[in-house]
Amino acid sequence: MTSHILHRQTKKPMPTVAGGEGVYLIDTEGKRYLDGSGGAAVSCLGHGHPKVIQAIKDQVDKVAFAHTSFFTNEPSEQLADWLCKRAPGKFGRVAFVAGGSEAVEAALKIARQAHIERGETKRTHFIARRQSYHGATLGAMSVGYHAQRRKPYAEMLSSNTSHISPAYAYRNQHADESEADYGKRAAQELEQEILRVGAENVAAFVAETVVGSSIGVAPAPKGYFKEIRNICDAHGVMLILDEVMSGMGRTGTLFACEQEGIEADIVAVAKGLGAGYQPIGATLVSSKYADAIVSGSGSLMHTHTYMAHATACAAALAVQTTIEEEKLLEQVRQRGPYAMKAVHERLGQHAHVGDIRGRGLFIGVELVADRETKEPFAPDLNVAGKIKQTAFANGLICYPNATSADGERGDHVLLAPPFIISENELDVLVDTLATSIDQVIDSVI
Repeated sequence: MTSHILHRQTKKPMPTVAGGEGVYLIDTEGKRYLDGSGGAAVSCLGHGHPKVIQAIKDQVDKVAFAHTSFFTNEPSEQLADWLCKRAPGKFGRVAFVAGGSEAVEAALKIARQAHIERGETKRTHFIARRQSYHGATLGAMSVGYHAQRRKPYAEMLSSNTSHISPAYAYRNQHADESEADYGKRAAQELEQEILRVGAENVAAFVAETVVGSSIGVAPAPKGYFKEIRNICDAHGVMLILDEVMSGMGRTGTLFACEQEGIEADIVAVAKGLGAGYQPIGATLVSSKYADAIVSGSGSLMHTHTYMAHATACAAALAVQTTIEEEKLLEQVRQRGPYAMKAVHERLGQHAHVGDIRGRGLFIGVELVADRETKEPFAPDLNVAGKIKQTAFANGLICYPNATSADGERGDHVLLAPPFIISENELDVLVDTLATSIDQVIDSVI
């Protein structure tokens, strides 16, 4: 049967999902797949959670949607209160959107508007990092630097952006350099770029707190973000943190930046916010900059039809209260080290595993042709793609990519299982991943 959907991949048919149960997805043939990456780090609460399903039904029974140019709604107000009370720092307002790309896009435009409201109209330039991914909209893609995804649209992207090196210790830390020294050196690139552009022209620095799909779970070195925060403060530059993938408990705290000991000016979250039960993202704005808009024009100049969607906000609120009530962040902090130990035991000495890294239930495995030189596999071998296919055939959903080393080469696998995963299920995940990696490596060398 021919599909009329313009799928991500149009030349290969996909199985049809029929159900979800805990950490598993089930297709129409009855095959079960362990969701080892939560799709794309989305399904933090697993599939089919009754509390969330009931919350969605209850909200639809009341009102599914009302346009926010006419009404507010109780779920969005409650969810905004919930997030602002728990965010690290003084966050006064939240804009709810439909996903991660929109959350980052909103962050960029809110940053620009806040500068205008404060009289700093020259601040139009954004600085971000190479080998980053911030979303698929043109603004988000402009600050991101996922080379493969940018390439078709390069001439359409904003010229008011520039990029510094990623905080990527495996490839960029010198052998004779401490982690702290490397972190400071990497952060200093931001100050150099601010001075090159002219501090009065820079609106914000944009960074993933823990880099997700483009590098494969790369936490920043110790002290890096504190230095970044100091540099931003010294030059009046906003700090926008993209926690679309790493936030909402994925690293073991609700916001990943809690572990960095800093406060951002704007934070974008999505994925784990609604756990896939409804499409939703959020842009949290610190009171300092939100107040400039509220007390100035009083009008947000960035809107979407489905902002603060009542049903989506009800689902997200149910997800977050369930995570809190069931103490799942504590479970992430327990299961994360267990998972990391299991991956190290199975793959730590593998001839073609260069690095294993991560935080909480957010783990990356970087694959290399040569461990000593860190030489990546040739792109035409399609190692990441083959691992995805092989693992899927073996009943495991994982998230490989092929951009980590330099944006064009460098295979890795990202793991981000649901917070509810058991130790036994983690054992199955790691065993299936290791088997799949071996099968692929054996086929390409």
